[in-house]
Amino acid sequence: MARLTPHQKAEQDLTAFGLTFPETSAAPGWPPTRALYFRKKMFFVFGDRKEEPGDLTMIMKLPVSAGMVQDLYFVRESKGWFRQHDWVIARFGPDDDIEAEIPTLKAWMTQSYCAIVPKKFGKLVRGEA
Repeated sequence: MARLTPHQKAEQDLTAFGLTFPETSAAPGWPPTRALYFRKKMFFVFGDRKEEPGDLTMIMKLPVSAGMVQDLYFVRESKGWFRQHDWVIARFGPDDDIEAEIPTLKAWMTQSYCAIVPKKFGKLVRGEA
């Protein structure tokens, strides 16, 4: 059995975390991406057309913190539609310590999920229901 790279393990762990949210599924996004969906609405994307081998890119909607995270070393500038709608791009290179950022990425995944689902699902995930 092949050993997972830290980036592959992070994607696997984050996908498993996202699938604990109500009515979520994992499926291909636009080629060559992989995505998490609430029903048919995409809320978290892994991969990017411009991704270099060994990198891991994640795209998520952060309406609360999009403006606050731009100075983090792994956040790339969002442009056009992504920026206008508060989608943030995080890219980790092969030497970046993605494991140290897993708690942040899980919090961002939760925020992204809550941003696109009906309020009752967001409250359920945040423990407000």
